[in-house]
Amino acid sequence: METAAILKHLQPRIGYYCGPHGEVIVKPFLDENFLLDTKTAVDLYHEFAKGQPIIDYHCHLPPDQIAANHRFANLTEIWLNGDHYKWRAMRSNGVDERFCTGKASDWEKFEAWAGTVPHTLRNPLYHWTHLELRFPFGITDRLLGPATAREIYDQCNTALARDQFTTQGLLRQYNVLAVCTTDDPADTLEHHQRHAKNPAAGTRLYPTWRPDRALAVHDLPAFNAWVDRLEAAAGISISNVGALRDALKRRHDFFHANGCRLSDHGLDTIWAVAYTERDIEAAFAKARAGQTLTVDEADKYRSAMLHELALLDHSRGWVQQFHLGALRNNNTRAVRTLGADSGFDSIGDFPIAIPLSRFLDRLDNTNQLAKTILYNLNPADNDLFATMIGNFQDGSVPGKMQFGSAWWFLDQREGMERQINALSNMGLLSRFVGMLTDSRSFLSYSRHEYFRRLLCNLIGNDVEAGLLPNDRALLGGLVKDVCFRNARDYFGFELGTL
Repeated sequence: METAAILKHLQPRIGYYCGPHGEVIVKPFLDENFLLDTKTAVDLYHEFAKGQPIIDYHCHLPPDQIAANHRFANLTEIWLNGDHYKWRAMRSNGVDERFCTGKASDWEKFEAWAGTVPHTLRNPLYHWTHLELRFPFGITDRLLGPATAREIYDQCNTALARDQFTTQGLLRQYNVLAVCTTDDPADTLEHHQRHAKNPAAGTRLYPTWRPDRALAVHDLPAFNAWVDRLEAAAGISISNVGALRDALKRRHDFFHANGCRLSDHGLDTIWAVAYTERDIEAAFAKARAGQTLTVDEADKYRSAMLHELALLDHSRGWVQQFHLGALRNNNTRAVRTLGADSGFDSIGDFPIAIPLSRFLDRLDNTNQLAKTILYNLNPADNDLFATMIGNFQDGSVPGKMQFGSAWWFLDQREGMERQINALSNMGLLSRFVGMLTDSRSFLSYSRHEYFRRLLCNLIGNDVEAGLLPNDRALLGGLVKDVCFRNARDYFGFELGTL
């Protein structure tokens, strides 16, 4: 068989096409069947995945911008401000900090990013960038680079002036029914309350309880300043651990009354050492006095507070989330100059299996383990997390324990595929609650498209390899469940109407 005939025969699988004279034509970049290698994958994505709504159950979008229906001044504001992924790439490309987080003009920052984009080939940023230009901006005929920077910037800025590109307009375009932000226990939730009273807002906005500062005794000035804020928010003088518990419960109740149904913790690892009430009273008193805790004292305090917080979540029927394994603020000079969350974090290799097992088992032993989602940042822990959740499934809720979507540095093609494969091999993919954005950008909903394409491609490849039955209804139901219906049923939010 001639080469062209072989390629035509294999065309549904390998992404090559044959022209009218038998010439080989490479599949176009980012076409409608991007990431879809087989006819089955194409069918599953376009017929079952593409039209599903989005429940963004974990993100870092600013609630004030959602409530105010903020209109962005230009593409730099919506695309580059606060985006540590892009800053890291720009620094790696030799771009001065002035064009990342500094005082360069918005156009100069965008021009520097456009100059970096051609150097991001094979980095997920290259895919994300062009997916976001394709939708919602409709730019499909050009790649971003120095030669196209000005025209793309101007075209996108024109679009951003329209009502469809305000924060609420973008959420409608992406078909987002609910957004869960990330909020400190001392926050007022005034923006969530304002949004809830807006009859024109289609997307529901819910807070998420993020009590990390209650555990942050490694930084005593910041810890004590936060306890003072918590005192004011709760209206309780916090002079001992009992008062701290009361203040947290009062704020937990307040969050629940404002629609919160999830907590989230961003931790190095889980703490689950043995402690006594006397231990944690002494540790808290020492911390409030500004005296540095020993490692043992800090571990006991954190173990106690983490358990107490988990009990609060169970008592209210919430879902608890744990993002584990980030090694944060590695560059002392940069963090001193720019502050935290500026792009100087990486994957850590913390001990996790034993403390995580102890933490979950202690809760389960008293039947007080809430629905739980575990996210790992170290890909070496994929199978660990996928098997750990199976230890504590109890038959009370389908998929009670969840191995969360690939997170942060793993939020890319290989990372997503590895997470899906680990979950499929060790648990039930069919009960997975699917993708989230975990982003500060209103344009990051293209990552749901990315995830859905990859999911359909993995399933399609298995079907055409004879590893799964070619049962369209069965497969389509699985795709719809993972893309939307499982999250809808698991969280039980009241959803918006777009």
